[in-house]
Amino acid sequence: MKIIQRNYLQKMINVLGTPDIKVITGIRRSGKSFLLMQFMEYLKQNDANANIIFIDFNSLDSEPYLEYHALNNYINNCYNPTKNNYVCIDEVQMCEGFEKVINSLHNSRKYDIYITGSNAFLLSSDLATLFTGRTYEIEIFPFSYSECVEYYGNEYTLEKYVLEGGMPGSFVYRERNEKYKYIRDIFETLIIRDITSKHAMRNKEILRDLAYFMMDNVSALTSASSISKTIEKANFNISDKTIKLYMKYFTDAFLFYRVRRYDIKGKKYLFTNDKYYLTDHSFRYANIGTRNMDYGRIYENIVAIELLRRGYEIYVGKLYKKEVDFVAMKQSEKIYIQVSDDITNEKTFEREVSSLLQIKDNYPKILLANTHHEQYQYEGIQIIDIERWLLTN
Repeated sequence: MKIIQRNYLQKMINVLGTPDIKVITGIRRSGKSFLLMQFMEYLKQNDANANIIFIDFNSLDSEPYLEYHALNNYINNCYNPTKNNYVCIDEVQMCEGFEKVINSLHNSRKYDIYITGSNAFLLSSDLATLFTGRTYEIEIFPFSYSECVEYYGNEYTLEKYVLEGGMPGSFVYRERNEKYKYIRDIFETLIIRDITSKHAMRNKEILRDLAYFMMDNVSALTSASSISKTIEKANFNISDKTIKLYMKYFTDAFLFYRVRRYDIKGKKYLFTNDKYYLTDHSFRYANIGTRNMDYGRIYENIVAIELLRRGYEIYVGKLYKKEVDFVAMKQSEKIYIQVSDDITNEKTFEREVSSLLQIKDNYPKILLANTHHEQYQYEGIQIIDIERWLLTN
């Protein structure tokens, strides 16, 4: 498998030596373990005084350290007071009581600590309670379109990315059906092994059906109550509170990202009808097929994840009775973005720009679409080809 340099390694290098506990998070098989290996290789090449203490709980060689006292003793026995001591633990959650070890090591102020773990057992929301010290989270996403182009070469197309996505483990398979089988296996593992085991759930079918429903309605405004009513029509009786809880399980496991609505005029956040975006759109096609090829929704999903990958906070914009796909914010920066597939039809174009034209502030306004042309402007709105935008880091 070809190896490309992802920007996550630089993020780890940037926090090298800080007192935080560095935690690598992200959906299963997005490259967390590989990133940790790349980082250790960087340390070997750039720190002649490095003492790297590595425990890989995927390996039988680390089985003696599955008991947390044994893990703690092993690490302390490897400590070298004349060296820079780095602790790197892969799949840390496999050691029951791991948080006691990590907190103890952190409190000793002798180690620079880096860990990865299963997304269901090492949640972003749990980090503050698991670890008494400060944590720095490095979240990994599946491959972006630009990374796929770097991996496959310039013959790679946006059409291929739309259908096959960016889960790195699928790249070794040549046929699309084999790629989809691999992605379905990740999905089943995510549900059966992670979510259901952590929360001791018995009804796996309703969880799976909910995921399928959310995949089928990706990029659409969604509420737990509306989903509950829809499921009731299929003779399932489940409350909206339970639906909301299950949806949280999905976002905790990085399968979906919840995006709230933002009232542009009133400058306030709204608490109804969020949108949910898949961490990688290939999960939709691998699990429910390609029968509903709604390119507009998939492009919107791709843009949502790309904005998150680039470090933006994103919201669904509401302005009077109209909607703006994204209000993207990063520090003092704000961008309004509308996403469409084909805007060659005049009515479609007018519909897409109408929301942006009603916004009266001076922040940039962008319409991303399949123009296949150079960027141009329409009444202050930047019209940008979506493929060119995705290739611009």
